Amino acid sequence: MNKYLIDTHTHIDMIENFSSDDIIRLAEENNVKKMIIPGVTPDSDKVIFPLIEKYENCFGMLGVHPSEAKLYNDEAEKHIENAARHNKIVAIGEIGLDYYWDKSFNDIQQEVFIRQIKLANRLNLPICVHDREAHKDTFNILKEYNKGSDVVLHCYSGSVEFAQECIKEGWYLGLGGVVTFKNAIKMKEVAKEIPLEKIILETDAPYLTPVPFRGKENQPAYVKYVAEEISYLRGIPVEEVAEITTRNAERIYHI
Repeated sequence: MNKYLIDTHTHIDMIENFSSDDIIRLAEENNVKKMIIPGVTPDSDKVIFPLIEKYENCFGMLGVHPSEAKLYNDEAEKHIENAARHNKIVAIGEIGLDYYWDKSFNDIQQEVFIRQIKLANRLNLPICVHDREAHKDTFNILKEYNKGSDVVLHCYSGSVEFAQECIKEGWYLGLGGVVTFKNAIKMKEVAKEIPLEKIILETDAPYLTPVPFRGKENQPAYVKYVAEEISYLRGIPVEEVAEITTRNAERIYHI
């Protein structure tokens, strides 16, 4: 590949079977030159800061995942706002809505999502969005409350039609290992139909490991299989996928 890859969403701190040194080395050996580590709890900076300060090619996000929304309060917001001023924190995320596991506190999730959108706007940072089984509410909240921050729909899981509505708003889609799954017809259609200028690549490591390592722990090095699958689906060189998705990520996150 003439152009390197970026893993825009990788929980390096959660990978159990490899040391961080080995994770970074394997990524670089597979042409993955930059990685972004998302936050999930109010104190995620405790695990993210040591990584982004040790490795030049690692960057971070801070935010409270919807599953952890009950942890969000004024104190948490103030902590994240202060920590997000670190020069290698490039977004507020991952934030959003998850109606898959527990629908009993959807109202709290929505309130926390809105507060963190406003936080990203205040800090002039992009927003990395977790949206699971909540497409309509996610769309409506972003459209109403986001005032100027770039938006990435991480681990996009909607239809081509919904994707088209999202990109009309100027938002970006994060595609990962799911596009390599044999039965992921909808995701393959998205990867094929949506303009490459609106796509960035990710692993969501250690989750959603692509073929040929499905069932094992995911890691940033494997983002190359996502690029290769999109290349195959679109009938274009993998170098073109790398070139455009990397340029997108660098523009969104200023890395």
